[in-house]
Amino acid sequence: MTTTSDFQPANRPEQRIGDRYERTQALEMLGRMPLGELMGMAHRARRQRWPQPVVTFVIDTNPNYTNICVTRCVFCAFCREPGDQEAYTLAPDVLVERVKKAYARGATTVLLQGGHNPEIRLNDWLTYLRAIRSACPAIHIHPFSPAEYVFMARTEKIPVEEVLQAVYAEGVRTIPGGGAEILTERVRRKVANAKATTAQWLAVCEKAHHIGFRTTATMMYGHVETDEDIVEHLMQLRALQDRTGGFSAFIPWSFKPGGSPLSRRVAVQAHPARYVRIIALARLVLDNFPHIQSSWFSESIPAGQLGLLAGADDFGGVLLEENVLRTAGHDCATTIETVKTIIRRAGFTPAQRNSYYEILTSQLAD
Repeated sequence: MTTTSDFQPANRPEQRIGDRYERTQALEMLGRMPLGELMGMAHRARRQRWPQPVVTFVIDTNPNYTNICVTRCVFCAFCREPGDQEAYTLAPDVLVERVKKAYARGATTVLLQGGHNPEIRLNDWLTYLRAIRSACPAIHIHPFSPAEYVFMARTEKIPVEEVLQAVYAEGVRTIPGGGAEILTERVRRKVANAKATTAQWLAVCEKAHHIGFRTTATMMYGHVETDEDIVEHLMQLRALQDRTGGFSAFIPWSFKPGGSPLSRRVAVQAHPARYVRIIALARLVLDNFPHIQSSWFSESIPAGQLGLLAGADDFGGVLLEENVLRTAGHDCATTIETVKTIIRRAGFTPAQRNSYYEILTSQLAD
């Protein structure tokens, strides 16, 4: 095994099969290793896991069912207080119309998330799910973040397992890993004090995995966190994946200041090089995660392409509707053909996937 004492700036060994990078090594890679060297190590690790130069993407849509939220995360420019003139909660038929339009344009997945709205109850969630499935039975419903499950359980005054089981009984099999932000309490107290704690977020994922869900895991960096917080976040995810194997992908993105309260303290978005460094670190540290996503959408096209050369094997979604980042001033739109071209120009073969990260062979990108 590689040991911490072996891992010095002048003598950075390649990871061998069976080795794991530990905390001290991860901090060294994140903070001090030359980016080109780190990218090279991550790209080789990616090729060991996925030898073929294929990069996947999904065609999805994200019609937020409400923007009302009482959690008041300081990084969010999207949410509105109850009673605000811009506050909304979509009726099921309105939501269905948006999903139908996206499905007609090729969407295979609907990513369904909203705010922490105390007026929405579990039965409303189930009504949304049933309405979508009735109108678009072929579309994959990928709903409700772990933080939303915690809030719903609190609202209904029932264990979170009951909420998960109710959604599972509706045929849902995947959960988006939103609301993770940074999985340390020091950071969460500063940016999302009323949201699910680190332990709660991880517990929802663990319970979901045992029920039979597959989930993703996210990270939002570039605000008040330190390198130590980022590494701790990755270590928490890796430890849970060791226990359950239920995570399908890791998806990082940078904080977008926009008009959020946190923008008064963090006015500048993290440099794209930081994004590429985190992608590479994730590929090396999250050795039990099958997929690492690099996104053209959350960062930029060049940063997304560099991420593909730094260990990522997935390029995220061709979002046909997105509201949260757009509200923060990050409005990007593209087409399926453009995403394929971006992937090809990075030297890879594009392939459309579903939300289980299975390539749709009948629609394999040419």
